[in-house]
Amino acid sequence: MVSDVKTLTRRTIIDMALRRQRPGSGSPRAFLLQRTTTLKWPDLSSILASVPWAVVGAVATRLYMPERMTQDLDIAIAAAEAARVRQLLADAGFEHVGELSIGGSSWRAPDGQRVGVIEGTEPWWPKALAEAQTNRDADGLPILPLPYLVLMKMTASRPVDLGDLARMLGQADDEALRRVREFFRAHASAEDCDDLESLIALGRLELEG
Repeated sequence: MVSDVKTLTRRTIIDMALRRQRPGSGSPRAFLLQRTTTLKWPDLSSILASVPWAVVGAVATRLYMPERMTQDLDIAIAAAEAARVRQLLADAGFEHVGELSIGGSSWRAPDGQRVGVIEGTEPWWPKALAEAQTNRDADGLPILPLPYLVLMKMTASRPVDLGDLARMLGQADDEALRRVREFFRAHASAEDCDDLESLIALGRLELEG
């Protein structure tokens, strides 16, 4: 039922945007093509050196679209590593704040910044995390590759996620889109695949002009 509501809400927002958006409306093209790492986050590289992990969420999107404001750093690990990661964070002085409804835990770094640790259970997570190790942003953070990040945000389908998806997909090159489509055909529903094409179209409309 929750999944059905999310899909209906997502489709309603996408249909409304397709009806109303005009080519080139929104931010200037020069801004849309910027890639920055202005916001700084806790360095987890040494703490999680023995564990495959990747940045997800808003911080990850800055590799694929203009950086946007966010209050926390979200990372992902394989669920099998959850106990070890929790112990590593605690040993490094991170404070456990609570559990995430989507599976995982929330932490406060020694400097007060918030870190969410998502525990991935889908079979594609080990491959995604391995690929992230060679997919790094200007600060050296391992970023979840685009196909997996798109599926995560499509699953969440909050309005902010749909905006991120349109921008990332609209600016992706043909090869990146081929990989996203291939991944969706293997792991997403037909409705998700249809909405993917609509979000690509919306993103390209914003970039035109």
